[in-house]
Amino acid sequence: MNFTNKMIKDIAMQQSAFDANCEAGDFTRVENVITISKENPLARKYLKLPHVCNLISYGDNIVATISEEYREIVEQYINKYPVEHCFETPNMHVLNDAFQKYGYRVCFMAEYFLPDLEVLRELPCEYELRVLEAADFKDLYQPEWSNALCENRKELDVLGVGAYDNGELIGLAACSADCDTMWQIGVDVLPAYRRQGIASALTSRLALEILERGKVPFYCCAWSNIKSARNAIKSGFRPAWVEMTVKSAELVEEMNK
Repeated sequence: MNFTNKMIKDIAMQQSAFDANCEAGDFTRVENVITISKENPLARKYLKLPHVCNLISYGDNIVATISEEYREIVEQYINKYPVEHCFETPNMHVLNDAFQKYGYRVCFMAEYFLPDLEVLRELPCEYELRVLEAADFKDLYQPEWSNALCENRKELDVLGVGAYDNGELIGLAACSADCDTMWQIGVDVLPAYRRQGIASALTSRLALEILERGKVPFYCCAWSNIKSARNAIKSGFRPAWVEMTVKSAELVEEMNK
């Protein structure tokens, strides 16, 4: 498939619409949108739906997908503050405090990147690169490759690119088939081999391999993960949308242990 940047963004918005139980056009509206979260077989496979509250923005507005009983809380919040401020402190504390009364807290905050076809290209690497298939991952579910591969969802890991130094794997980018149209990239490089451009070489090569297979690559990291965000940009990706998700206080506490 010959993708364009517009096609890639349209595909991403359609996927977000499946995730949020809305229409793809809702992300380009001027006004904010609230929808009721529902399970959807077309949603990203790792999402645990329905959401209590999940805020999504492609920059123009906020689409909030929620449980109906929290409509008043969310509606007041997203319509009180500018879009960008709803995803950060100090305003975020308002939403967190309101949900904490019901046993929920703000949990996940992430920025998502899509490839810019005007700048995406295979970057050079002084080490040997090999394209890997799912069968090649069998013995790689180890801590050093935990960003590239997910042991809890092995069945979704479908494609990768490895960097090798004299036959030893020193870097790995791999992707999970999180939905029908989009594959998510994760990347790891062994500490001794970092700051040599290996991560961006792996990421850019894998992005091109994904596109050749008719899928859209995407990349996700926390806003504070400067190293990962720099890698995304160097590899030819650009910020596309953000999400913030409310989860149970028990889950937040468990994750903080």
